[in-house]
Amino acid sequence: MSRLRLATVNVNGIRAAFRKGMGDWLATRDVDVLAMQEVRASDEDIQGLLGDDWTVLHDPATAKGRAGVAIAIRVGGHVRHADVHRVALGPDDFDSAGRWLEADLDVDGTLVTVVSTYVHSGVADTPKQDEKWKFLDAMTERLPELRAHNPLAVIVGDLNVGHDQRDIKNWKGNVKRAGFLPRERAYLDRFLGADGEQVEAVDGSTGTGLGWVDVGREQAGDVDGPYTWWSWRGQAFDNDSGWRIDYQMATPELATKVSTYAVDRASAYDTRWSDHTPVVVDYEL
Repeated sequence: MSRLRLATVNVNGIRAAFRKGMGDWLATRDVDVLAMQEVRASDEDIQGLLGDDWTVLHDPATAKGRAGVAIAIRVGGHVRHADVHRVALGPDDFDSAGRWLEADLDVDGTLVTVVSTYVHSGVADTPKQDEKWKFLDAMTERLPELRAHNPLAVIVGDLNVGHDQRDIKNWKGNVKRAGFLPRERAYLDRFLGADGEQVEAVDGSTGTGLGWVDVGREQAGDVDGPYTWWSWRGQAFDNDSGWRIDYQMATPELATKVSTYAVDRASAYDTRWSDHTPVVVDYEL
C-alpha cells in the first residue's frame, strides 16, 4: 500500500508566500504532490523557489500576473508524472488559462488524476459573474468525463463557493454576494449529489447528481468549517470569521481511500503566508 499526501493551497502569489514563510511549511510537511492556485509567477520563478526537488507543471493565465495554477511533484519519491497533463476546459472560445490543470500521476503503479483549479471569484450581476457561470458550466461537463477517464480522480483548489451555511461564519450577510449565491451553491449540490439521481438544489433548480465527494465535509462532519480563507482585514482570522472555499473533491472510488484530512491553519495572524491555508489529505492506495 502506498500513501499519497496531496496538499492544495491558494498561495496568493508564490513569491510573496515564500517571502513570508511558505518554504518553512513545505520543508516540514512531507508532501508528495502540491497543488497551487493564484501562483502569479513564471515557470522559472516557481521552479527557482521550489528547487530541484520538485517537478513543476504550470498553466499561467493569459493576463500576466493574474491567476495561474500549478502542480508540483516531489522528485525521487514514489509519485511521478505519467507524462500526460491537460489544460483545456470548456468551449474553444472560452479562456480557462491559469485556472484548470489536470495531471495523470503514477503512484507506485496506480494511476491517480489530480486537477488544480482556481474558479473565478465573481461579482454578482456583473460580467465577472458571467465568466464564473461559464466556468462552472464547463466543470459540469468535464466532471463525468474525468471520472470516465480515471475513476481515481480528485479536483482540488479554490472553488470560491461555500457550499452551505456551515462553510461561512457570517452566512446570513452573504447570501446575495458572490461565493454564497444560491445559484453557485446549486452547482455544488449537483457535483456532490448522489450519482445519477435527481437533485433538488438550494436555488430550486433540479439536475442530475454527479456523485463526487467533498472530502473535507465528509471528514469534518456536521460542524462549522473548518475554514480555509480569512480576510486580511480586521479581526477575521483572530475571530475565525472565515470561509471554507478550498476543497479536495474526489471520485467516490478515491474518497474511500482517504486516511487523514487536515487544515493547516496558522498559529497566529502574523505567521500567515497567504490569506488561504493548505488543505492536506492522505490517500492510501
